[in-house]
Amino acid sequence: MQGSSRAAFAAGHDAFAVALGPGADGSALAEDLFGVTGALDSSASLRRALVDPSRDAKAKRGLVDALFGPKISAGATELLKALVSQRWADDQDLGDATESLAVEAVVASAEAAGRLDSLEDDLFRFGRVVAADSGLRDALSAHGGDENVKAALVEALLEGKASAETIRLARQAATSSRGRRFGRVLESYLAVAANRREQLTATVTAAIALDDAQRQRLVQALSGIYNRPVQINVVLDPVVVGGIRVQVGDEVVDGTILRRFQEAERALLR
Repeated sequence: MQGSSRAAFAAGHDAFAVALGPGADGSALAEDLFGVTGALDSSASLRRALVDPSRDAKAKRGLVDALFGPKISAGATELLKALVSQRWADDQDLGDATESLAVEAVVASAEAAGRLDSLEDDLFRFGRVVAADSGLRDALSAHGGDENVKAALVEALLEGKASAETIRLARQAATSSRGRRFGRVLESYLAVAANRREQLTATVTAAIALDDAQRQRLVQALSGIYNRPVQINVVLDPVVVGGIRVQVGDEVVDGTILRRFQEAERALLR
């Protein structure tokens, strides 16, 4: 999001915190917001009507009441009315906002149940499994594929192996990718979870598993560098031979032996 949309999302997030207050059902709020996202994605005219800066905010709130009020909870309705009252740089940003808040509501449910760590770990690992299997990756990323088939595939793969929140987000990523590949959607969901913790996520690639002491030292080092908590996800890849590769967002520090071999090879070919 750019410009005014960032401020609009921040204001909407304040309303989200109210909707997710004590006693609220995070899972139910997420379902409402995912439904709203789908409605926005399916109708460009609706998006434009709800973000039109020339249209009175009261009129836009009335439109929310008329179209969504009978279908979603009072809390979700008030949240959506708060969102449409803001100024958005692009009509697509409103759908991005409702999707992000829906994901955060699922994450909050997992957090309340003490399953946030497992949610992040399971989503990350499932993403790696899918990325390593071209058939599975294509099946879950196919545009226009049967949503019921995709949902059934996700549930067959994760049922009994992951939490309800993990399955819900994986199913959402497969059936409502919004034009993105499955892996990219999961990455965006993991970013929401990291923001909920107010921490960064680092992907660490190594030839062998890190022991607890090594993981702790790496977490402390990265947290010191970025001045905020860092969650690490470890990917095992024997091709790297030794050392580790660390990626935080777009920043990459590659200390693997493979990288050194590649640099030496390039030097010889000059």
